[in-house]
Amino acid sequence: MSSTSPSSPHLAVALDGTGWHPASWREPVARPRDLFTAGYWADLVTEAERGLLDFVTIEDGLGPQSSHFLDPDERTDQVRGRLDAVLVASRVAPLTRHIGLVPTVVSTHTEPFHISKAIATLDYVSAGRAGLRVQITARPNEAAHFGRRTIPRIEAYDSPAAQEVVTDLFDEAADYVEVVRRLWDSWEDDAEIRDAATGRFIDRDKLHYIDFEGRHFSVRGPSITPRPPQGQPIVSALAHQTVPYRLVARQADIGYVTPHDAEQARAIVAEIRAEQETAGRAGEPLHVFGDLVVFLDDDQAAAEDRRARLDALVGEPYTSDARVFAGTPDQLADLLQELHTAGLTGFRLRPAVAGHDLPAITRGLVPELQRRGAFRRAYEADTLRGLLGLPRPANRYAAAATA
Repeated sequence: MSSTSPSSPHLAVALDGTGWHPASWREPVARPRDLFTAGYWADLVTEAERGLLDFVTIEDGLGPQSSHFLDPDERTDQVRGRLDAVLVASRVAPLTRHIGLVPTVVSTHTEPFHISKAIATLDYVSAGRAGLRVQITARPNEAAHFGRRTIPRIEAYDSPAAQEVVTDLFDEAADYVEVVRRLWDSWEDDAEIRDAATGRFIDRDKLHYIDFEGRHFSVRGPSITPRPPQGQPIVSALAHQTVPYRLVARQADIGYVTPHDAEQARAIVAEIRAEQETAGRAGEPLHVFGDLVVFLDDDQAAAEDRRARLDALVGEPYTSDARVFAGTPDQLADLLQELHTAGLTGFRLRPAVAGHDLPAITRGLVPELQRRGAFRRAYEADTLRGLLGLPRPANRYAAAATA
């Protein structure tokens, strides 16, 4: 029997290179020489699973990391370069048993057919623990890698022209997810017969054209990969304002948001719930996770000193879209419980230094939450949907076929 309340918050970590602070790679625990090895990522995800976390997200992008919002930079003192997040997740999946694996996918320059197949494959490799985090990019240099489109340069983010570009990219992302979801449903659950005696491998009547026609995509289907074990792997997205809140409300199972206090959290949750109702999804479960960057130490002064020391290495204070927390596991547990009462159903913590702050989460924060009866003491489901309390959805085309 579960020792936690049904409304206990869910907990995930966001993995990005050696950590979210740009000087994290210079810490003795950081292992920068191992960053582009499978073993490095396996160790991080195994540590997250040790802490019974719901899932990890893995950052990705289509251009080198940059300290500038839209342009490449020429810095040589920060980590540049990434492994492919979907492939990392697929490599780590057989080494783990319970934790969900949610790689980042950039919808702006990738094809939904390929991604639906890749995430369905990840769901098979992990036996039902796959998800994706959909992300857009408005960087002109990344568009230049592909040569298929140009994206107008955004000079002032708040200008009407910029908002038009961003709104269009998020509308495209919503269509992208719709195509992916339809492709996951394009095979019914029992489409494969696999009867050697009769020579029938597949029931062709249980494969469906999705015939998606939209402004951004025209995709016939069906997929070449059978319906994933979860039926629909988890879809998630980071959102900071109304336009991306709308994407979360229309298409996601989880939205990551960045409130800086409980009052702001309450307002964001209310806006997302209203958008969810507008999208006709009022009755569907939708998690809203708060993002925080964390510096965790046994005492607050040590955490603040570590942050200051890393800032000095970069030459400027670290800032983030999310609230930056520096303190003890007890203090963080207090904050998470306060934000949870404001309507957030979970949290995605961004370790400032992966080698330091991830173990501090799994071995410091998690035991403190468990002591308070606010986090699980064992994994209680075999799939990511199960961990998140989300049902396995019916296949939309099977319902249509029997109607």
